[in-house]
Amino acid sequence: MLIAADIGNTNIVIGFLDSDGMIDTYRIATDSGCTSDEYGLKLTQLLDLTGIVPDDVTDVIISSVVPQVMHSFKAGILKFLGLEPMVVGQGTKSGLSIRIDDPKSLGADCLADCVGAYHLYGGPVLVIDFGTATTFNYVNANRCITCGLITPGLRTCARALWQGTAQLPEVEITRPNTILATETKTAMQAGLFYDFLGGTERIIEQFRRELKEDFTVVATGGLSSVLKGETDMIDVYDPDLIFKGMLQIYTQTIDRPSSHRAGGAARTPGAHRLQ
Repeated sequence: MLIAADIGNTNIVIGFLDSDGMIDTYRIATDSGCTSDEYGLKLTQLLDLTGIVPDDVTDVIISSVVPQVMHSFKAGILKFLGLEPMVVGQGTKSGLSIRIDDPKSLGADCLADCVGAYHLYGGPVLVIDFGTATTFNYVNANRCITCGLITPGLRTCARALWQGTAQLPEVEITRPNTILATETKTAMQAGLFYDFLGGTERIIEQFRRELKEDFTVVATGGLSSVLKGETDMIDVYDPDLIFKGMLQIYTQTIDRPSSHRAGGAARTPGAHRLQ
């Protein structure tokens, strides 16, 4: 059984996977003030909630865009599960070539998304991850990540609106019943939603204009569900895409020599393979 953890700016999303695929996923708040013990306890509690004992976990893989959380999160895994986690990053064997000006600048989450999208849906593919930031990354038919785009996420825009103004309230992020708003709350919801929808469609359209080729559009991330059923410009919604990409990355590096239990006792050959 594999644990995959995606450490984002707002949430840490944890997935439990076996050879049949996803078992369950959970979200906990990203908190740089959490100690290794706190993260370790949260993880073991989630395992218990799913009916999994720590000894059933054969390996852990992490994708992170929050460096200040990594030390305590990794230490919690080592202390409570006795496993040294694999970290997606520069030099990770992914099966894709990164052909942007600074390959090191590509986030680990974006890389895992692209791996999952290409592996499952082929290329060319435009991968959109709706999170704290909304990222667009393009993988061509030759397995190359060639370009990308970053915009503020929907929740980030909403927070800026009510925190940057004196009289606008915090509102639920949802599709309004009408754009013909007659009071402040629905006016904000309509403005946020249709700006988000229209901006997404315009960006996809511009990619098509400049690339001059057809491609599949795959959406993922916690806020992708807001647009589901609202546009025909997105072909696939896959909320577990990053975990599928991390599983693909893991299977390509399954014999990594660093996989071991704590205390210096190396695992037996094949012990870290999915059971």
